[in-house]
Amino acid sequence: MLRAVALCVSVVLIALYTPTSGESSQSYPITTLINAKWTQTPLYLEIAEYLADEQAGLFWDYVSGVTKLDTVLNEYDTESQQYNAALELVKSHVSSPQLPLLRLVVSMHSLTPRIQTHFQLAEELRSSGSCQSFTFAQVGSELACSFNELQKKLEVPLAKDSLDASVVTYSFDHIFPGSENNTRTVVLYGDLGSSQFRTYHKLLEKEANAGRIRYILRHQLAKKDKRPVRLSGYGVELHLKSTEYKSQDDAPKPEAGSTSDEDLANESDVQGFDFKVLKQKHPTLKRALDQLRQRLLQGNDEIAQLKAWEFQDLGLQAAAAIAEIQGDETLQILQYTAHNFPMLARTLLAHKVTDGLRAEVKHNTEAFGRSLNVAPPDGALFINGLFFDADTMDLYSLIETLRSEMRVLESLHSNNVRGSLASSLLALDLTASSKKEFAIDIRDTAVQWVNDIENDVQYRRWPSSVMDLLRPTFPGMLRNIRKNVFNLVLVVDALQPTARSVIKLSESFVIHQAPIRLGLVFDARDANEDNLADYVAITCAYNYVSQKKDARAALSFLTDIYAAVGETKVVTKKDIVKQLTKEFTSLSFAKAEEFLEEDSTYDYGRELAAEFIQRLGFGDKGQPQALLNGVPMPSNVVTADSDFEEAIFTEIMTHTSNLQKAVYKGELTDNDVAIDYLMNQPHVMPRLNQRILSQEDVKYLDINGVAYKNLGNVGVLNRLSNRDMTATLMDNLKYFGGKKSTELIGRASLQFLTIWVFADLETDQGRDLLTHALDYVQSGESVRVAFIPNTESSSASSRRNLNRLVWAAMQSLPPTQATEQVLKWLKKPKEKIEIPTQLEDILGSTELHLKMLRVYSQRVLGLNKSQRLVIGNGRLYGPLSSDESFDSADFALLARFSSLQYSDKVRQVLKESAQDVNEEFNSDTLLKLYASLLPRQTKTRFKLPTDLKTDHSVVKLPPKQENLPHFDVAAVLDPASRAAQKLTPILILLRQVLNCQLNLYLIPVPQHSDMPVKNFYRYVVEPEVQFEANGGRSDGPLAKFSGLPANPLLTQQLQVPENWLVEAVRAVYDLDNIKLTDIGGPVHSEFDLEYLLLEGHCFDAASGAPPRGLQLVLGTQSQPTLVDTIVMANLGYFQLKANPGAWSLRLREGKSADIYAISHIEGTNTHHSAGSSEVQVLITSLRSHVVKLRVSKKPGMQQAELLSDDNEQAAQSGMWNSIASSFGGGSANQAATDEDTETINIFSVASGHLYERLLRIMMVSLLKHTKSPVKFWFLKNYLSPQFTDFLPHMASEYNFQYELVQYKWPRWLHQQTEKQRTIWGYKILFLDVLFPLNVRKIIFVDADAIVRTDIKELYDMDLGGAPYAYTPFCDSRKEMEGFRFWKQGYWRSHLMGRRYHISALYVVDLKRFRKIAAGDRLRGQYQALSQDPNSLSNLDQDLPNNMIHQVAIKSLPDDWLWCQTWCSDSNFKTAKVIDLCNNPQTKEAKLTAAQRIVPEWKDYDAELKTLMSRIEDHENSHSRDSAVDDSVDDSVEVTTVTPSHEPKHGEL
Repeated sequence: MLRAVALCVSVVLIALYTPTSGESSQSYPITTLINAKWTQTPLYLEIAEYLADEQAGLFWDYVSGVTKLDTVLNEYDTESQQYNAALELVKSHVSSPQLPLLRLVVSMHSLTPRIQTHFQLAEELRSSGSCQSFTFAQVGSELACSFNELQKKLEVPLAKDSLDASVVTYSFDHIFPGSENNTRTVVLYGDLGSSQFRTYHKLLEKEANAGRIRYILRHQLAKKDKRPVRLSGYGVELHLKSTEYKSQDDAPKPEAGSTSDEDLANESDVQGFDFKVLKQKHPTLKRALDQLRQRLLQGNDEIAQLKAWEFQDLGLQAAAAIAEIQGDETLQILQYTAHNFPMLARTLLAHKVTDGLRAEVKHNTEAFGRSLNVAPPDGALFINGLFFDADTMDLYSLIETLRSEMRVLESLHSNNVRGSLASSLLALDLTASSKKEFAIDIRDTAVQWVNDIENDVQYRRWPSSVMDLLRPTFPGMLRNIRKNVFNLVLVVDALQPTARSVIKLSESFVIHQAPIRLGLVFDARDANEDNLADYVAITCAYNYVSQKKDARAALSFLTDIYAAVGETKVVTKKDIVKQLTKEFTSLSFAKAEEFLEEDSTYDYGRELAAEFIQRLGFGDKGQPQALLNGVPMPSNVVTADSDFEEAIFTEIMTHTSNLQKAVYKGELTDNDVAIDYLMNQPHVMPRLNQRILSQEDVKYLDINGVAYKNLGNVGVLNRLSNRDMTATLMDNLKYFGGKKSTELIGRASLQFLTIWVFADLETDQGRDLLTHALDYVQSGESVRVAFIPNTESSSASSRRNLNRLVWAAMQSLPPTQATEQVLKWLKKPKEKIEIPTQLEDILGSTELHLKMLRVYSQRVLGLNKSQRLVIGNGRLYGPLSSDESFDSADFALLARFSSLQYSDKVRQVLKESAQDVNEEFNSDTLLKLYASLLPRQTKTRFKLPTDLKTDHSVVKLPPKQENLPHFDVAAVLDPASRAAQKLTPILILLRQVLNCQLNLYLIPVPQHSDMPVKNFYRYVVEPEVQFEANGGRSDGPLAKFSGLPANPLLTQQLQVPENWLVEAVRAVYDLDNIKLTDIGGPVHSEFDLEYLLLEGHCFDAASGAPPRGLQLVLGTQSQPTLVDTIVMANLGYFQLKANPGAWSLRLREGKSADIYAISHIEGTNTHHSAGSSEVQVLITSLRSHVVKLRVSKKPGMQQAELLSDDNEQAAQSGMWNSIASSFGGGSANQAATDEDTETINIFSVASGHLYERLLRIMMVSLLKHTKSPVKFWFLKNYLSPQFTDFLPHMASEYNFQYELVQYKWPRWLHQQTEKQRTIWGYKILFLDVLFPLNVRKIIFVDADAIVRTDIKELYDMDLGGAPYAYTPFCDSRKEMEGFRFWKQGYWRSHLMGRRYHISALYVVDLKRFRKIAAGDRLRGQYQALSQDPNSLSNLDQDLPNNMIHQVAIKSLPDDWLWCQTWCSDSNFKTAKVIDLCNNPQTKEAKLTAAQRIVPEWKDYDAELKTLMSRIEDHENSHSRDSAVDDSVDDSVEVTTVTPSHEPKHGEL
């Protein structure tokens, strides 16, 4: 009843919002959809892949359930029946809260790329063999194309101990549980919904359970659906377009014909309201709902105009209107308001803004800005404390987060952790710090300090207050403060040549009084019998000079020795004695030798240094290492002079920022000893061990499985999944403990650190590891240790086998007693071990236990026999190498690290909720919590401000099921903003698919001077797959705009995920200029998802800098080079176009592959084998794929540079990241190189039918005057289907080549919101990466230009070393003087006498442009300036003119470009190119100006119209002939399957 009342209120409010004044008419809908390039897959396969992501066991349980259905899935009459049958199976494996999330994932088809990858692999394999069957198996390197053939192949035994390595496996493969380590591999390709599959699966399941095969299942279909996958998870905008300059084509409007969604006006879904469903739920409101629907479908012709003062409170008035109603209907009201804001603005004026609302909004806005840096009009979403930015988030990534959080929620629920305790644990930020953040305490006597900033006389004039850290300085300058705030410790082998450059550089820091305190630690780990005397001598000599003079003199003594012996010679004792007697002339040679002997007066500090180095955990002997304030610097930058100096100053600037914050917060004051403050920070550890502290390749055990009791034999164990096997082990483990091992919280005794030690106690290394672990247990607090034997020893059956004894003691003795007993055994010879009588009975069963534990170690952890491993709170530390030490100090470090990172936070939450912690909450529960919470911590979690006010501007929606685990969702948004447009439909979706508590905080901009939102918006998503009345799957979701005003001019723009490249494939009308009154009917457009981007960041492993100019290629095994790109200097960014499938990423042949090799890659679904020249990348989802690639220079190539003046070899030309079609002038694969063909490369951009018409005319004018071959390059992103369809015909008619290029605006580069400004950006920002490297020069010509000369003259022009040349703006038309903004203010002073250049025509020397990194510089300056909305008004012109002093512009002669707006009529006759510039004085329309100014323009236009008419007549005739042919025989169906990555006709 309450919901009906709330809905009634909603109906009334929407009716009130909907404008009624003014002339209204039937408003035609505008609809848009996006299809994938691949076809639909059965929904039961998408469900299977969802389950596989959850757990491998769930996937196989589902497969088993499918094979046992009474009716085979493929034999159901309808897709709806198939789907419901599959869902019924799922309900027994998936909790009810998770089902709506599963339905959403299936509805969005986000897993279809992975299924397509399965299909691709199947088709490649099937086509390579002779298989006719669509269900087949791969047995090793052979195919079994029938069931009988498979049986025969399985009967042939595999050679003993041979490993079947002929099958390539992937991370997405489904491997039958328990068969992972079997030697023979069988891959079944089949449709699990078919009857054939049941037969094959039954056989292979039996073989796998018997341990004879490793069984892998991949999907394959006999008959594939022809319908494309309809996509969702994107937004569509209709921007109100300025009509200041008329930009519409005057050509007759085409007939739209029938659309795929006929009678859209009669649809039940109108503006987000499904009236069919609403009427079913609320039959008493049927009449009101009908009236509302009619109101929504009727739109005013115009948008009501507001006066300037009426804009002021619009945001607050929108907030007031929305906050008036509480309940889920509030979100519907908010969505309606945000999506239709320009139309509703006038109705919002009626809402009064109370003082309470105004004050609360002000308070909350300040609170969010202060604590979370969120300020209107920006919006933010918080889910269990995870932050999502409204501008950058995409729904596919969000859903992955929801699934991860759902697993944690259900794990907490299953462990009886609920209510406020569960919410508090979920909100914890347990994000691991990077390894660079950890430091070691350098207040150590092993460090020999060279200088002291605070006390040395040379620094006495420096200011001594830490407040000087806040003093402004020039960028990059260090602050000279008389405090030891920057402490550099060098760990050096002073004898080796590798240390010399580092010591010399550090000496220069002291000499030049850099604000760095320098300390030395001498590394003597390479000492042996032959050179020990040399190491003793260098230490004694340094100490001698320090005592006789000072530490600075001792440092100079070292550099003097290096100067004497040369750069490459190892220093010996003889060299040291010689230099010492030279500097101390009174010292005899014999006396000097005496002072340098072992155990002399000056032989001190060596043991201290060795202990310090041991605590550091540095691996490379002899290589210099550096610590800045105790934090290790990357070892690769400590070896090169320039890199080391730069790295030090970069790190100091980072430390400076942290110190400034500490001073500002009062944490660091003048009364503090600086070094003590630095070393007392929580990230400072007692020792450093990267095995523990590193956050790379971290792995966790999955503990949250089902535990089984009383497993009788190894065979039963083998049938468990890995997670169930781990849960069973944990359930049966007993632990060692100490006197302080437990901690009481509430009614529970807990240990916050659980350590599992895997070892073989028959080895010395195994005994040492367990000894150190138990030594730590005796002294540690809140810790327990379990020992898991990993042995296959032949003596395992012996009663005195130490593995058996220790296992038995751990299982049967109390924890403290077991610890004491086992430590005694470990420290005694085996023959002296006495077996307590209470262990006699249990020893008999330990032999079976040891066998089962060995199976677990091998299968789940991949351990070889006797290999050691430490697991701390579920995280794997190891396997440890045979010579790797892990002593009690390392266990103490593990405990300290765990406390700092997460366990202290968990402990605090439990203490605060002690009343909810009962006896059932034990250390195993805690371990399961860790196993759930820690692996998901990839993003920082935030807490909302605690002082928020919630009386007037906050909407609170409780969870719909209070007794079940729920998500905590908070949204912060301005209702009158673009962020609200995107966030609101996502909030509605979250309420539909999650049991969540949602708090909506409205923080509008307090004052506006203009309309805050100038666009209409729709977000495309459905929470569940929809079916037609006949049971067939519906076509899918699309964006619908209905009830829009008919007169405004609108521009359509898609807001798709960052990794999508979409193309328009159907759009009858001009999407740049939509005016419903002119069209008089529905407007429909369709787009295809053409590519999924592979993005990445590439860095040099040695320097950490991007290898600017490095070329990468992406392809397959059969076609290694399908697309390629170049690495930017900006963040080392690159992007490559791909599609679902398995790909290989390589360095391009030529300089890139000659100089560099791939050393490492990070990212999901990637694999790189050591030494391999390629990286395997899997594109298996619609989410972003971003990788981090590291490359290293090959031996002998350290000085080689990619961007040199050497000419690229022909072999490097290759293919490029583009779509190409070539006609007339050459073949499709012909490269447009300057030297070979003298082809002129012309670049242009256009959007909208008018500019495409102008572009065609520009092309014809250029071709008619240019004798050389021409190749046009067009930006594909914004071209209409009509233009791209016409291009091949035009190219054939006029004999030119063309290529369509694409580049997705990088996510890290400031985005433009207006389409026109985005297009301007493409003209200038990506010139270095948009074209192939073999294109050395290119000319940009505006679409509205007319060429009157041979453009080769400009192409051949010498640019005098400048990367590009532009024409300056004319000064000759005097009546326009007041509009010449570049002659006044900023531009006048910036240009310093230079002229401002126009971007309608320019030539670019791309070779020079890349050589000087002009693209990187331009992007860097753009990023800085574009944050200010008042900068870069004319982006494509302002940016190069702003950078004129950094990136030179050659000024072209004035006759190269004539524009009537700025140039006098006297220059018209000599003009080589005429540009139809907008005239700010007359506002004349483009077409009118073109026909008036350029006499030949009408002739070109008529010529093109004739060509278009001829082509249209020909195609109509061909269509009629095809229709006749089709009617003759349409009974034969031919299915052609093409791998998803294979380029279509005309693609490169």
